[in-house]
Amino acid sequence: MDNELDPAIAKLLADAAATQNTPDVDISFPTADPQVPVEQPEQTPAQDNDSEEKDTLKVDLTRKQFTPIEKFFSDQKNSVFSDPQYYKSALSGEKEASQKLHNILSKYLTCTDSKDKTVYRQQIVNIYWEFLRSLAPKMSDYTIPLPKRMLMRFAVVLPTLFTPEQKDMFSSAFIENTYEEPVFYLDEWFEWLGTGRLTLSATDEARPQKKTGTGSEEAKRLMQLQSKNMGKLQTSENLLSAKESERTMIETDIKMKLKSLFDHPSIPGLEPHTSPYSESQKKIITDINEKLRQLLKVDRDLHSNLADYKEAKEIGDNLKHKIATNPDAADIVNSADINTEVDTVRQMAKMTVGRQGNHFPIFTKEFFHCIPRQTGFRENVIDMLAWVESIDPGAFCRIHKNMLNRIVPYVVLVPTYGDTGFCWEPFDRYNRVTSRGRIVVPMYPKNLQIAVLTAVADLRWQVAKEKASYYWMEEGLTGQYYQWIDSQKLKGDLKEFFINDYVLWMTKESEGVQRLDKEVRGIFWRHMPFPQELKDKLKTRSLVYQELCQRDLNRSMSDGY
Repeated sequence: MDNELDPAIAKLLADAAATQNTPDVDISFPTADPQVPVEQPEQTPAQDNDSEEKDTLKVDLTRKQFTPIEKFFSDQKNSVFSDPQYYKSALSGEKEASQKLHNILSKYLTCTDSKDKTVYRQQIVNIYWEFLRSLAPKMSDYTIPLPKRMLMRFAVVLPTLFTPEQKDMFSSAFIENTYEEPVFYLDEWFEWLGTGRLTLSATDEARPQKKTGTGSEEAKRLMQLQSKNMGKLQTSENLLSAKESERTMIETDIKMKLKSLFDHPSIPGLEPHTSPYSESQKKIITDINEKLRQLLKVDRDLHSNLADYKEAKEIGDNLKHKIATNPDAADIVNSADINTEVDTVRQMAKMTVGRQGNHFPIFTKEFFHCIPRQTGFRENVIDMLAWVESIDPGAFCRIHKNMLNRIVPYVVLVPTYGDTGFCWEPFDRYNRVTSRGRIVVPMYPKNLQIAVLTAVADLRWQVAKEKASYYWMEEGLTGQYYQWIDSQKLKGDLKEFFINDYVLWMTKESEGVQRLDKEVRGIFWRHMPFPQELKDKLKTRSLVYQELCQRDLNRSMSDGY
């Protein structure tokens, strides 16, 4: 490790050591010196208009793919990490938490004994997360200094711990979410939670019951009712929009067919008389009749969905009014729940790293070894998700009432040195139809592609398992895969086997490199099929894929019999 610190920081730490208990961060100052202006955060998703909020948070079933990434890094570098007051701005105002973090970080950076340094390193973990508990509720404040956001987002406490190249790379990262995809940094995640536009992540443990007054209990009940109703409202609205879109497509098709039907050319030599219906026009009449029947069926569904939507919206409006007039409701969102989510995110961070991994929570050049395109910036992750979807088109799809709905999960980018992404929940417990799930991706992995693939694989498994319900060991993707594992007498974590095989499926089998067992390949080919273009390409590579394509053809020919 390069132990040379920036001279200014070295002097800062030396002064701290000389005065021992006096931190270089004056915690009585809420911000940096007034003579040195601190940059304010650029506009974030929560500050944009309602239309962007709708695009980012709500599920749009009409979108069929990710927005292509035009630029991965900005040409204009952000100067926040060059601000000499960064460290002071980031830590100031957090009272005891900032003093603890400063003291232990000073000891860690100036320590020369390896054993003592290991002890300090372990102590930093708990103190850092204690500091984040103090910082997280402030993310919904739009006037918060940008260094505090960057600390929460990238775990950058001290810019001196960058190499010049790393500092340049992070300064070029885009701050705002311009792609309207549900991929969030931690500061954005807590911002959405703090403003009540996102619900808490699900946990297995029951939340401790506090002794509260009648007003708080009523506020909590209203919030729970609102969460349940939001699921119904979103489901009915998405189904309504889908049916409206289907109706528009059918009506457009009918208009085009009618235009062809009304075209009657003159009979040569018998002008001005026109030709009777041709055979193709007679077929159009039959097609129109069929389309009209479809239109009536869609209209019946529209009436039903519209009634459900009106009912859910009316209930939602009433609950919204009651919550707005209840002064205890805001406190429920902004205090205890935010602390609960910080604990949840800490658990997420642990899971990305694993038991044997590096749990050090602060960014340092000692542990960071990613190249720019392999770092978990939002644009890189979106691009990687688009690649996954190009090979596995059904990765983010769920079927409801014979409709295939593309629902991209929320992606939480956690600044850890972990290598494994995972699914925290496949969908909201109050809306299993059209709600987004939640997956977690570490920002500083050895291989970003593997980190994203393991997260998507976990999502795939959990969605399939929930769909099969009590019969998950017998039916569908999970049932067939479980039966194969059982037949092979393999011992270990079933889901881990699946995730490892999914990674091989996406990275090797999609390239025509046969790494999976024949039975597993058949299961994946049936339940997680490649796009047809890729199938056509693979069948020219090997008889194995040619046989699988022939099975597809046989199934399509026998379908319905």
